[in-house]
Amino acid sequence: MSGHSHAKTVKHKKELSAKKRGQIFSKMARLISVAVKEGGSNPDINAKLRMAIETARYYKMPNSNIERAIKRGSGELTGGKLEEFLFEAYGPGGTALLIEGITDNKNRALGDVKKTLNQHNGKLVGEGAVRWMFERKGCITVNLKKQTEDLQDKEKLELQVIESGAEDVQWDNDNLDIYINVEDLEKTKKILEQKGIKIESSTLDWKPKETLNLTEKDRASCVKLFDALDENDNVQDIYSNFKL
Repeated sequence: MSGHSHAKTVKHKKELSAKKRGQIFSKMARLISVAVKEGGSNPDINAKLRMAIETARYYKMPNSNIERAIKRGSGELTGGKLEEFLFEAYGPGGTALLIEGITDNKNRALGDVKKTLNQHNGKLVGEGAVRWMFERKGCITVNLKKQTEDLQDKEKLELQVIESGAEDVQWDNDNLDIYINVEDLEKTKKILEQKGIKIESSTLDWKPKETLNLTEKDRASCVKLFDALDENDNVQDIYSNFKL
């Protein structure tokens, strides 16, 4: 089993509150703006932007919001200077955490994340202290129920995915997360599409090299910590190495 990505857990929930959906739209807007700033406003040649737009559309973010975020990233609209961060930490039960985000004030974001960790039996650690426990992977998400009738069988869909080059797969109810090498992400997407497999979204994730078994108490504490971190508008995702 792969480790825990809080954003994917939220993404797979069927119903989101208006407040949570608003938070997600805000985070997606930042993700899109940063992608445009780095690689331009054309998603056909900017893979990072293309992935950000796909994720935003998964959450049903309005096209007007997406277009506004693109304009902000290209400088057509004014906005604060955004930068990405990756903080490393330990959580309850010795869980290794990577906290990924985008902010217009890195010092403030660092302070806020540190405070939340301290309140939930976690601690911030130095750069490189836990990152070595993870590896960067491409992740493609597909939904079983949205496939054609002949592919609405978990074993059959999983076999097709593995034959397309997947290194690892993880089921979350009817959602299948497919992990591949970063450089193979676009190629694998095209192979899956050629097989008639409908793709929900694609992202770059941090996948743990090994997973950690937690007690139910520590697992519950971790989830509370993740929820608290997710309330921070600067935090995009939290990755951990605890076993699902």
